[in-house]
Amino acid sequence: MEITLNEIINSKALISLLLRFAFNLVVALILVRVIYYQKARRKDYLFTFILISTIVFLLCLLLESVNLQLGFALGLFAIFGIIRYRTTQIPIKEMTYLFITIGVSVINALSGSYISIGELVVTNLLIIGVTFGLERVWLLKHESSKLIIYEKIELITPARYEELLNDLKERTGLLIHRAEIGKVNFLRDTADVIIYYYNDEVSNVSNFDSADGDD
Repeated sequence: MEITLNEIINSKALISLLLRFAFNLVVALILVRVIYYQKARRKDYLFTFILISTIVFLLCLLLESVNLQLGFALGLFAIFGIIRYRTTQIPIKEMTYLFITIGVSVINALSGSYISIGELVVTNLLIIGVTFGLERVWLLKHESSKLIIYEKIELITPARYEELLNDLKERTGLLIHRAEIGKVNFLRDTADVIIYYYNDEVSNVSNFDSADGDD
């Protein structure tokens, strides 16, 4: 049985796949590399977001002919929406970007002929614009938090709050603007202290990973 070249390679479908893939990749790079990474500086999540966006896009696009579009898309959101890595819990902000990259990939992959190219481009631009506005304009500073075990429990009293902040700033090298006292262990003379600082004011963020907790 002879197999023609058109049966092996559908040039029209291949060109469409490459163009849509390139468009989705550009949008994902703008969201993740330009907007997210410039603030967070997390290469591990940068790697994750780009690969998840690529896989979700190709998965949706290649299964587009299956009559499960809406249920399939909702299933992806349900699966990835409850993801928790074994090593650490995903912070809220990173989970939001994960949701955005999945959503954009699903939109770009499952938008059929009933969605014009102009509508698709405008939709992606709106997502990029809102994300950029929240990250760079409205939320001017990204506040990060870190839980530390503090041994000078004589400074945790409200009357010595300023001394506590000054000591934490000196010992951590971070420009801490507030701190909260958690559990106090009088047997070991230690206390759990949550410190809050802005990433924009940290000269060396790599020494203090903000993955422990972000607001």
